[in-house]
Amino acid sequence: MQPRCRVDDVTYVSDAAFNPFGFDPDGERFVPGYGDVEADFQVIGDHPGIHGGVTTSVPFTETAGADRLQDALVRGGLLRKAGTPPTVDSTYLSYLHPSVPERAPSDDEYTREETFLEAEVRAIAAHVLLPVGERATRWVFENMTTEPSHDIDMAALHATEIVGSGWLVMPIADPDTWDEDDGQKLADALRELQQQDYRREADLGRLAGGGGAYYVR
Repeated sequence: MQPRCRVDDVTYVSDAAFNPFGFDPDGERFVPGYGDVEADFQVIGDHPGIHGGVTTSVPFTETAGADRLQDALVRGGLLRKAGTPPTVDSTYLSYLHPSVPERAPSDDEYTREETFLEAEVRAIAAHVLLPVGERATRWVFENMTTEPSHDIDMAALHATEIVGSGWLVMPIADPDTWDEDDGQKLADALRELQQQDYRREADLGRLAGGGGAYYVR
């Protein structure tokens, strides 16, 4: 029997990579999260019309920008292999607005769809959040950090480390805006990050008795 976990009203199979939480937003066409549900890294994009997956149903696929991002994530050690779907390595890919929009989503539509992302973030409890583009970065700043979310300069924030409220955040500029160095800058920053202690955990061993370490995310 496959191991199961339960988070709020969401039951998932822990070794399922595609839509592991079984989300179904009102039967609409959508691009569910994809990857490792015990991931250390969660990459958060905007919506399928911007970052891809409209026909593949896999985040960050089928567009030139998605190809650039996947290539940088491979070189940075977050993907083992690029493709549709990519081969993940302790990484989860998801969208702020997973439904496939016929037009630019309204603020109310974003707010309704964000509930899926909120559930994923809580369930996965990744140590590092990597929002892609301005809208996803603003959402992460507002909900997971004390950083100001107005007047965001994505070029300046790209591939930089920001300490949040229980997460480390590394914003990623929209890959459609990258110059020839931005992909390598992201790959280098990810490699350097993984050589550090990026995990956000508390050692409760002193409270558990026995003298051993007891780490809690």
